[in-house]
Amino acid sequence: MKILMLLESNFPPDTRVENEINVLLERGHEVHMACVKTKRDSQEKKFGKTIIHRMGLNELARKSSVAALSFPLYFQVWRKFVQQLMDSHHFDAIHVHDLQLARIGYEMKKRYGVQFVLDLHENWPALLKISEHTKSFLGSFLFSEKQWKNYERKYVRLADKVIVVVEEAKERIQSLGVAPDKIYVVSNTQNLEEFNFEIPAKEHDKVVFTYAGGITFHRGLQYVLKAAAQLDALDFEIRIVGAGRFLDKLQELAKALSIEQKVHFLGWQNRDALLKIVFESDVALIPHIKSAHTDSTIPHKLFQYLYAEKPILASNCCPIERILKETGGGWTYSFDDVNELAMIMQQIIQKEYQLKDFANGKEAVLTKYNWNVDKANLLEVYQ
Repeated sequence: MKILMLLESNFPPDTRVENEINVLLERGHEVHMACVKTKRDSQEKKFGKTIIHRMGLNELARKSSVAALSFPLYFQVWRKFVQQLMDSHHFDAIHVHDLQLARIGYEMKKRYGVQFVLDLHENWPALLKISEHTKSFLGSFLFSEKQWKNYERKYVRLADKVIVVVEEAKERIQSLGVAPDKIYVVSNTQNLEEFNFEIPAKEHDKVVFTYAGGITFHRGLQYVLKAAAQLDALDFEIRIVGAGRFLDKLQELAKALSIEQKVHFLGWQNRDALLKIVFESDVALIPHIKSAHTDSTIPHKLFQYLYAEKPILASNCCPIERILKETGGGWTYSFDDVNELAMIMQQIIQKEYQLKDFANGKEAVLTKYNWNVDKANLLEVYQ
């Protein structure tokens, strides 16, 4: 089968999309990628055996997607680009990553008679609702949650197949009137064949908590720092790896709470350096703020931490809490309850828990939460 994927960003990198492409190529499908070109992208027109078609789109045009339902110029640009590809290459299926370009996918289905697969990495209406750029004066004017929810409801029903990342997302899409046999769970699990990472020996005596990822308000790190401030007399360290627009405010908060000596901001790190920092710590943090978005998505790093037998301290986002309870891989707390979080951290620091008792996720990853399982679900989509 000849498949055209649509991605509303530059490519590569994207771990999930790369995994999906490799699986489809292994099965003998031909895969093309239509995506956005940025100044940083090379002129390379292939990713392995995947043919890349890049469309120049300036930053303003890219950000205008939030208002695409009111001002359809964004769709017009993509429609012209994709139609040219469809006319030139005669695809059998169009695979749309995330909700934004679902309209284009459906239009190509109607015009060319191709299969339309909608691959929802996120709960897009909920993500837009909590995003900082929709809370600005202009953003609040351009963004309509109701419009995006109606758009989603329409196109998940019109798609031939819908892919989601977690069971909670499948339940949500079913509630929009989509038959369960049309929805496939392809999660953000780890490809174990590509995860040959040696766990470093611990090089410190104090208890170390580490967060790795983007740094925004909705990652919930402000609650971690406020909890840490209650434990100032204890011997521990917090390492924060990553970058983002909320970094300056977090650094200011650490200073205001007088915990700069316990909180270390390590900046952006490449994959191997990041994993080394996390794996040589005692506890991995996933403190995301609970919302309709985080209750129906799942981070890749959860499965990496479980596989590495790293105890996880996480907020009570539904999929994360479910998996940690199932696997015994860590602790959860109410996302904004600073006192509860501080209490668990104190118990960990004072060794009231044996960390090895909360490092039980590897077996679940080996048998259930891994890419070999999820890729079988993806292949069902194209049977």
